[in-house]
Amino acid sequence: MGQRLFHERGYDGVSLSDLTSAIGIAAPSFYAAFGSKAQFFEMILNRYSGATPSIDSFMVENDAVATPIEKYLVARAEAYSRDAATKGCLVLNATRNCSDAGAAAAAGQIAEGGRLRVRDLVARSRPDLAEPVSDLVASVMQGLSAHARQGWSTERLVSVARSAALAVDAMTQTSDLAEV
Repeated sequence: MGQRLFHERGYDGVSLSDLTSAIGIAAPSFYAAFGSKAQFFEMILNRYSGATPSIDSFMVENDAVATPIEKYLVARAEAYSRDAATKGCLVLNATRNCSDAGAAAAAGQIAEGGRLRVRDLVARSRPDLAEPVSDLVASVMQGLSAHARQGWSTERLVSVARSAALAVDAMTQTSDLAEV
């Protein structure tokens, strides 16, 4: 229940009272079990990100690098718009909208880990493009999450995901990034 509250309202929109009420425990028990709201949130972020398929799960041997990226972005676009109450990505939303520096840093670390996995995937075939492509994918992910929260339809988000994959394909098909 705590995850849903954070997803619906953001870190700052959830009070300790909201959490203890949702979990059904008193504040002293909450502190004894979780330490703090920020530590509880970090636990939720880790659980949320652990349940999200990484880019590696979309990789098939001999695929062009744009193929798993497209599958990954489309899957994220669909997931971000699936539930009206929990639109967007809990992790990415927390990197932008969290006043607690520790909680925001935890979200940023998870987000950066995802970007690094994309970078490593691209580096297998195009080390020269690993950073620009992973930066593009990270930026698109932020946009998909933000636009899902603004109410964009799944179809519209998927279209953006597919367009980004076309850009990645164009980038990786050229020998020089400046030609793109």
